[in-house]
Amino acid sequence: MSKIEKIADHVRGIMIELGLDLRNDSLKDTPLRVAKMYVDELFSGLDDRTFPKITVVENEFAYDEMLIEAGITCHSVCEHHLVPIVGRCHIAYIPQKKVLGLSKFNRIVDHFSRRPQVQERLTRDILNSLKSILDTEDIAVVIDAEHYCVKLRGVKHDSAMTRTSALSGRFFRAEVRAELFAALPSLR
Repeated sequence: MSKIEKIADHVRGIMIELGLDLRNDSLKDTPLRVAKMYVDELFSGLDDRTFPKITVVENEFAYDEMLIEAGITCHSVCEHHLVPIVGRCHIAYIPQKKVLGLSKFNRIVDHFSRRPQVQERLTRDILNSLKSILDTEDIAVVIDAEHYCVKLRGVKHDSAMTRTSALSGRFFRAEVRAELFAALPSLR
């Protein structure tokens, strides 16, 4: 039995336990749809083989100022309740010998977002990956996100926003950190 088939069986069991009628045309294929979505989409980042192909290029222009890629869409799933975390990721780095095509940041964020997460780990995973790829410590990652475990359950607060940051290298310097946060969009 494949991973998708096993997950579909579990989803089917949950639906039956909830009292849903799986003979209903609208529901009968839901267990398989959910299983495929988990494996192929929402949790595809659990498979390291799905890490995007990333090529770096030499910094032939010797660019050495802060570069910020802001507002990268970030969709993940809270590992505590398996509900969405939706937000924006902002990445900054000060190039040294290597630079990265801008779309590669989006691909890296998407890969690490595609697994059950807590936002703090997601922020750190992206930072550590970029440090390795770009061979520099001068990287910052900031994520602003809404957590549906806060919006839909428990306290049910619609307007709460969470910001996490992971900084390394020169981004620990007060003036560089201040420049970064001044350039980022506000939480709302």
